[in-house]
Amino acid sequence: MSTDPYKVLGLTKAATAADIKKAYRKLARSSHPDLHPDDKSAVARFKAASAAYDLLKDPETRARFNAGEIDAQGAERPPRQYYRDYAQAPDNAYQQRRGAGQNSDYSDIFADILRKRAAEGGGFDFGSRGRSMAGADINYSLTVPFLDAVRGSETAITLADGASLSVKIPPGTQDSQTLRLRGKGAPGAGGGPSGDALITVTVQAHPEFRREGDDILSTLALPFEDAILGAKVTVPTIHGPVGMTIPAGASSGRVLRLRGRGVKRKGSQSAGDQRVEIKVSVPKAPDPDLRAFLTEWREKRAAEARSSAQKGTAA
Repeated sequence: MSTDPYKVLGLTKAATAADIKKAYRKLARSSHPDLHPDDKSAVARFKAASAAYDLLKDPETRARFNAGEIDAQGAERPPRQYYRDYAQAPDNAYQQRRGAGQNSDYSDIFADILRKRAAEGGGFDFGSRGRSMAGADINYSLTVPFLDAVRGSETAITLADGASLSVKIPPGTQDSQTLRLRGKGAPGAGGGPSGDALITVTVQAHPEFRREGDDILSTLALPFEDAILGAKVTVPTIHGPVGMTIPAGASSGRVLRLRGRGVKRKGSQSAGDQRVEIKVSVPKAPDPDLRAFLTEWREKRAAEARSSAQKGTAA
């Protein structure tokens, strides 16, 4: 498998930031170990795609890689030196740099050794002059049920090395929100800290509830007799069913509000509301008594309207 991050993602150096993100997401979906539990190579493909994305998503590290200053693992490359660089230097300058001669600077020699070790993938920490490197962040995708996202929950993800990691979903987590797990990314080099695990959450749709900010939206199908006469009904909420009073004369499209039955606000004990939109339900085949009553009622209203119109004309 190629270590060139562009080849890993199937891109060229002309790729835009959007191209890089799109290519990574495509590979993450097609190679995630959770989705391909029987494919032993999925872990390697997923890990390679994550490492490539971590290097190319940052404009600074991407520019340094393109310039040859760092390798595909983000390690420093030794500076390139050519004989022509020394053409105008003092006599024997080139020869002295090649070995540990009388005038050699040993700290430069050791620095070159350490740079080579870093380029080969090894970490280093050489006394007070040593350098440590933080590990790369690793990106993951996680799909969460709607109620687990709004109420909070705990689940598990599979890391790039195949290990399982418990993840707490905070109450009120939104679609496309990124959760950060400190120190759960790639290990650092030379005693440097590990990177973080960045988990992008996709919230599944719910058959009854929708979210708008901290409010929950739902629809209530109401029999037309309850809409006309009013009623006490039971309404589902994200925290369980509650009672609600329907005022007489309620019509389709009217929105009733259940205070504090929405999503808990971040950093607060309060919560949003649940807004319930009424949809009046009319029976497809009313029973004979109801049909007879409505027929008589309609004729009576029509007669009253004609009588009112005649009085107005006479006046």
